[in-house]
Amino acid sequence: MCWVAFDRALRLAQKRSLSAPFDAWLRTRDAIREDIFTNFWNDDLQSFVQSKGTKDLDASVLLMPLMRFISPVDPMWHSTMKAVEARLVEDTLVRRYEPEATHVDGLPGSEGTFTACSFWYIECLARGRELEKAQLLFEKLLGYANHLGLYSEQIGPSGQHLGNFPQAFTHLALISTATYLDRVLSGKDDSVWR
Repeated sequence: MCWVAFDRALRLAQKRSLSAPFDAWLRTRDAIREDIFTNFWNDDLQSFVQSKGTKDLDASVLLMPLMRFISPVDPMWHSTMKAVEARLVEDTLVRRYEPEATHVDGLPGSEGTFTACSFWYIECLARGRELEKAQLLFEKLLGYANHLGLYSEQIGPSGQHLGNFPQAFTHLALISTATYLDRVLSGKDDSVWR
């Protein structure tokens, strides 16, 4: 997200003709990108990873194409999606990370799947031109909402809502995914880069 901050600051300043330290921001943005491609890519997994020098996956990588850090049809992204699907995805639900492997949260016990990550996963599929699969999984995920159409932060193994409820972050991911699917399925997506 540090890359996103510099990238968006550059775009905003250019678009609005604002004065800014363009050279410094550009160098910083590009240095962050280079660091991620150099130090957060694991050749064995053929995937971006949670932290330097590990083989730990984290579903937050699903934001990479959504933030336009990498193209959703880039070969490195396709192999990252395969790794995420193999280790973090259970049908339409996505775990944020593998708690038994990473121990990053320091909390005992298991976690549910992260609902926002599940919506990000579906949007990545759609942007990566897997529309049929994305639409099917989106419809399945809609079935996990409560009777008011609301979602919690996490979904437990038996479909129960866990964590913060209702979770605004999850609903933002739902809106983003639904909006993109609607545009592309109705033929209104005119974006150059999906």
